[in-house]
Amino acid sequence: MPATAAWGATASDSALEPLTIERRDLRDEDVAIDIAYCGVCHSDLHVARNDWGRSTYPFVPGHEITGTVRAVGKGVTRFKPGDRVAIGTVVDSCRKCDSCDDGEENYCREGVTGTYNAKDRIDGSPTYGGYSASIVVAEPYVLRLPDSLDMAAAAPLLCAGITTYSPLRNWKVGPGSRVGVIGLGGLGHMGVKFAKALGAEVTMITTSPSKGADATRLGADHVLLSTDRAAMKAATRSFDFLLDTIPVQHDVTPYLMLLDRKGTLCLVGMIDMMAPFHSGLLLGGQKAVAGSGVGGIAQTQEMLDFCAEHGVLPEVEMIRMGEINQAFERMEKADVKYRFVIDMASL
Repeated sequence: MPATAAWGATASDSALEPLTIERRDLRDEDVAIDIAYCGVCHSDLHVARNDWGRSTYPFVPGHEITGTVRAVGKGVTRFKPGDRVAIGTVVDSCRKCDSCDDGEENYCREGVTGTYNAKDRIDGSPTYGGYSASIVVAEPYVLRLPDSLDMAAAAPLLCAGITTYSPLRNWKVGPGSRVGVIGLGGLGHMGVKFAKALGAEVTMITTSPSKGADATRLGADHVLLSTDRAAMKAATRSFDFLLDTIPVQHDVTPYLMLLDRKGTLCLVGMIDMMAPFHSGLLLGGQKAVAGSGVGGIAQTQEMLDFCAEHGVLPEVEMIRMGEINQAFERMEKADVKYRFVIDMASL
């Protein structure tokens, strides 16, 4: 099995450090990829520190991967060496349940095989992520990266991008939609860009007045300060869809007041217990609170093609592999606009 250079954590309280991992030999359906860039996701940090209690070590993060095909198994038909490709958060699923049949492998009934911190469905070996020189992935889970997309800037599309694109598409956001994006971070800034590109009237909802100019630059038509009680009251019942990207526990009550009849607030950032809210906020207008994860493979490919057509890309800050621990610290302080990307040539 090929030895591969990587960076990872050996315990929940350890910094990330250089490691050597093993990638599997090519199976018939496999694509071997030389990784060029990898985005840095909050999930990378949470799993490295075992915040969710399910981490196994050694752990190699990274599920926002772009690179080039190095070799393919004898059964591969869609890719050849030299092709530009991308890998997101899912590298396998059962392939036979209704979710998989519907192209929603991310909701596989048997549970997905994650790009990292999971076990290979065939041999049980651990999956390691994109903070590494290369990766081997089954062809059905490999995405084609359009030639017009910058390979470095495109990396965060594979998690932050599809996490915001998927609910906007699934709730049919388009021309005439009144959309509010709550929180201007790695997810929120993509929500603004996608909602605008889909033709919606977009409002950035934030606690920070200083983010108003940035939100407008990113495409927001309006900025609403959630700390301004008068402005929030004036905005009552003025949104069809709210994309809540806040990554920490918070009260959704003030935002439910903003929904119009049959409106939906969709959570994509918070993975935690929710603060209680009064059910009357939903009953009085047939409103809904929903959640959404990443999209399936087909929808992720649709998103990449959409980004190529409309020129939508994340705002990124490039770092070297050796700067990852400092990047984690800065990410905890929201000190990045708006997504770190590792140049894997620095590995």
